[in-house]
Amino acid sequence: MKLLTVLFIGLIMMGPSDPTFKVGEVAPDIALPNMNGEIVKLSSLRGQMVFIDFWASWCKPCRKENPQIVADYMKYKDEEFENGTGFTVYSISLDKKKEAWQKAISKDSLIWTTNVSDLMGWKNEAALRYKIGSLPMSYLIDGDGVIVAVNPRGDKLEKALKKNRKSESWFKSLFGY
Repeated sequence: MKLLTVLFIGLIMMGPSDPTFKVGEVAPDIALPNMNGEIVKLSSLRGQMVFIDFWASWCKPCRKENPQIVADYMKYKDEEFENGTGFTVYSISLDKKKEAWQKAISKDSLIWTTNVSDLMGWKNEAALRYKIGSLPMSYLIDGDGVIVAVNPRGDKLEKALKKNRKSESWFKSLFGY
């Protein structure tokens, strides 16, 4: 039993070796209920940079990264990007228990309004569509829904956001880097 637990935790921490969707592709739409039971579509966030974050309250690596995601959200939520205005997070929980999901959102200060879940665990509609096999997993999409980064965890999320800022693109075009 211990060996199975170690293998399961290892799979969660490794992440997928071959993500389903790649940079340059349009991220498929997702429509899941928020904590109030209202359906929130990923496509309703078009026009903004969006961090699609697959996570769960029981996933220690996910919870460890949440403070950085919150910091990036606070820093970039009103930023102008090459293809989008503002930055938000579309958090997709693979929890099965609503209380655990809500408690984690509160404890980790996930203050954006797009925390969604169908409470189906690994059978979550979006997780199946995106073929999520381990957590955490994420995509950063631009204002047109085009994937600009796959699984940008930790400081890689901020680097991707900086790279896509409007001021950064002006600087790059002027100075060639």
